[in-house]
Amino acid sequence: MTYRIAGLPRAAFTRFLAMDDAELAENGARRVIADADHGYPCRISLEDAKRGESLVLLNHVSHDTANPFRTAYAIYVREHAVATGPGAEPWIDRLPPVFAGRTLSLRGFDEEGMLAGARLASPDEIDARIRELFDMPRVACIHAHNAAHGCFAARIERHGGGQ
Repeated sequence: MTYRIAGLPRAAFTRFLAMDDAELAENGARRVIADADHGYPCRISLEDAKRGESLVLLNHVSHDTANPFRTAYAIYVREHAVATGPGAEPWIDRLPPVFAGRTLSLRGFDEEGMLAGARLASPDEIDARIRELFDMPRVACIHAHNAAHGCFAARIERHGGGQ
């Protein structure tokens, strides 16, 4: 069984990235400047912003489903992030830099978007816990969230024919 992790598409945030601070505030978002090299995880590049980089902090619906598990929370996107995903290199059977040093909540969802299984994973357990969830036939995809702050980190999908 192999899995694939890709960042969110930059195009989904283009309108926010083009806004000035007043427009961001009108849309419930804000611009922030990273004051450290860790702690500002970009959901486009799946890397932490570096000190001095500009990001937009906004609310993102990570699990847009018409059931009780619909989920939205704050995320960061770097203003000059390079997207992953189609046309770019996703992480296949390897973890993106943004997972390093973070404890994750891994939530496995079925085809209807209902929760089918969940695991907490310390940084050295993430790969094993992803594979445990995908060993469950009902799990169609996994959403990783930072356990401490609760924000969406990335979507993890089955890759290729492996199950």
